[in-house]
Amino acid sequence: MTTDIAQVRPQARDLNPPAAAPARRFSRALRPGAGRQHHAGPLAYILLGIAALASLFPLYWTMVAASTDNTRVSQTPPPFVPGPNLFENLGRAWREASMGQAMLNSMIVAGTIALATVFFATLAGFAFAKLRFRGRNLLLMLVIGTMMVPPQLGVVPLFMMMADLGWGQSLPSVIFPTLVSAVGVFFMRQYLKEALPDELIEAGRLDGAHSLRIFWSIVLPIARPPMAVLFMITFVHAWNDFFWPFIALDMTNPTVPVALTQLSAGYVRDQSVIMAGALLGTLPLLAMFIVFGRQIVGGIMQGAVKG
Repeated sequence: MTTDIAQVRPQARDLNPPAAAPARRFSRALRPGAGRQHHAGPLAYILLGIAALASLFPLYWTMVAASTDNTRVSQTPPPFVPGPNLFENLGRAWREASMGQAMLNSMIVAGTIALATVFFATLAGFAFAKLRFRGRNLLLMLVIGTMMVPPQLGVVPLFMMMADLGWGQSLPSVIFPTLVSAVGVFFMRQYLKEALPDELIEAGRLDGAHSLRIFWSIVLPIARPPMAVLFMITFVHAWNDFFWPFIALDMTNPTVPVALTQLSAGYVRDQSVIMAGALLGTLPLLAMFIVFGRQIVGGIMQGAVKG
């Protein structure tokens, strides 16, 4: 009997380590300082400061050049301190380039394109990510394939199409060709594929909701973070677009980039006035980022956590 007990006890001891291993790992995880947040050191602050200065320097230089005269801007070395002519140059740029009409046109064009792109890209991204239909992969490859075609190849047929529709030299000729983008569709598809659980869609189906109801009540609340990011990127791109608006519009009804070409149309270019016009064209984007910057950054971080 003694021998049998001695043989059983080692076996009992052998069964203890696997059960005790998780407890030991848990106790090590709870040791002091295990969940402590890491703080940035001096080198990180120095690098971030250099990056911030490098990012803000072009804007600062634009303001400096816009506040001096043309002779001072052309000197070597150039000035690095703002001058006294800022408001005078801003007024000249506003009058000579018709910046009021140009800003209104750019706001209409960029806002419409950004809203339409966000809506259609989210709708198509949801379809490609979660709906099952024949030819889905082929259509997705065709959408992605359009990203590899240079837009310059379609300028002539697009211009002829806009002329046939009677939209020549008008804002619809700039808006309608860019109401949706392949980049936006692919971006929203990748996000919804990971962030949208299939169980929510199945629950909506069980409640009798159709696809549009599911899109409105389930998909849109989940997709708010990437929608905010896509809206900002699309708005900035549409605001700064020069190539197609320069072809589709004339100088009597321009957007901001097209209007800025009027400032450099003379025999002698006044660089300070040109910089003042560029500063005027940048101010709406800066104001938008100041107002909505926290929501946009929060959307990016929320999307990163969900992904």
